[in-house]
Amino acid sequence: MNGIYFSGTGNTKYCMEVLTKTTNGKAVSIEAPEALEVLRISNEIALGYPIYFSDIPRIVKTFIFEHADMFCGKHVFVIATMGLFSGDGAGIAARLLQKYGAVIIGGLHIRMPDCIADVKLLKKKPDENTALISAAQKKIIQTAECIKHGIYPKNGLSFLHRIVGLFGQRLWFKRHAKKLSERLKVRMERCIGCGICAANCPSKSLYIENNKAVFYPGNCTICYRCINNCPAKAITLIGTDVFEQCRFENYIKEDIL
Repeated sequence: MNGIYFSGTGNTKYCMEVLTKTTNGKAVSIEAPEALEVLRISNEIALGYPIYFSDIPRIVKTFIFEHADMFCGKHVFVIATMGLFSGDGAGIAARLLQKYGAVIIGGLHIRMPDCIADVKLLKKKPDENTALISAAQKKIIQTAECIKHGIYPKNGLSFLHRIVGLFGQRLWFKRHAKKLSERLKVRMERCIGCGICAANCPSKSLYIENNKAVFYPGNCTICYRCINNCPAKAITLIGTDVFEQCRFENYIKEDIL
């Protein structure tokens, strides 16, 4: 099975690579030019993304909207990664894809280390994050073996999952998430103008002006990639300081694929 994914800090990338490697497929980021070719040639494909504040990233929605005709008739397996839980994380994209004629064959929810770097209460110990990744790897490999026999999990796809996602999360967080997409903060006294944030921003919401990073609100997908990659820890979103830069590579020191 081939897979297309969006990954802010590496969690979803890793999960998709484990799945596709185990099923003899290929994993490609939706930001890569070859993503459309992989989508075109695949009759059965996995779509992976993280859940941010109860919803799927704006960049994933845009990708589905812009290439809706290419999803028509495809058999899609949806993978959603999350820090805590999501009632219908996979179901959000599944319902959208079904509108465009895709056939949803299954859904998978996977807990991974949280990407929110500027809220101290959400930080876990290193061994806890390592344990999450180990459990995720086992779950994905087990799922891949089931897929080989035509058995697909249905995480997040039922009406009950939708109710849990709506009343347990989106009614409370969706409006808040929209505000956050316009609220990224750059501490100018810390910014060194290196350009890493602008180069890595998937929505092109950051640029360098007069050797300082400048945020352009309106299209931010709140992926925390800029915050977790800034060498000066000059960027925040919810809090006022970065407590831990949460990148997948920080929790795994060797190749575990």
